[in-house]
Amino acid sequence: MTVREFHEHLSTLYPKTLSEPWDNDGIMVSADPDAPVKRVLVALDAVSPVIGFAAENGFDCVLTHHPMLFRGVKAAVPDNPGGRRILTAAASGVSVISLHTRLDAGEGGVNDCLMQALGFEVRGGFGVSEAPDGHALGRWTEIPPMTGADFALLVKKKLGCEAVRATGDPAGLIRRIAVCGGDGKDYIPEALAGGYDAYLTGDAGYNMAEDAAEDGLFTVEAGHYHTEAPVLGRLAELARILADAEVRLLDSCAYRIW
Repeated sequence: MTVREFHEHLSTLYPKTLSEPWDNDGIMVSADPDAPVKRVLVALDAVSPVIGFAAENGFDCVLTHHPMLFRGVKAAVPDNPGGRRILTAAASGVSVISLHTRLDAGEGGVNDCLMQALGFEVRGGFGVSEAPDGHALGRWTEIPPMTGADFALLVKKKLGCEAVRATGDPAGLIRRIAVCGGDGKDYIPEALAGGYDAYLTGDAGYNMAEDAAEDGLFTVEAGHYHTEAPVLGRLAELARILADAEVRLLDSCAYRIW
């Protein structure tokens, strides 16, 4: 299977129509889109250490969640991170494919994997997309009743976090939760309007979480990395099944505490 074909197969499962209008994903870099894909490196971020590892170890393709090119690289020179990544990938024949918000929204994607990691079954969608069809990015469910403190501890344990930040009444009863991996602060108003007891995301923002707590929403922030990392297994599975490739996962988070 070629790089182009691999991306087309991924896009069948996670079409571009699921991407937010402001997003940029797909084939990020490929000196030869018709080159074969035999070895795939899966990571959350297409940062320089990941691209360098792929180049040094003979990988044909890097498959990530976060886009390699997102904020707009104005020059492909080694003086800036974006330029270094482009030059290293192109020079070494490594193609980079990123699936961002379409992977958040799609079935079996970021938020389904997050809910699965917590041990809960998805009941429905949450978090209205900015796309014309208004599809859902996040998910919601009902859980066995527990206190806010117990819910925060469950998240910490299940996602392997060093710590989580919980805002709200730790003794309050949690039955209905909404989740959105990554930066989900924009969906706090929807979580409030939907009558959820708790909202789990990566980053909610101190002031927004405080305001939400006053209105009765218990917010748990588990970090951008930990709320999205569960999807890496899904990306690895797709590479094995769709491309029949040899696959390796690489932890690309530069901010983990060991």
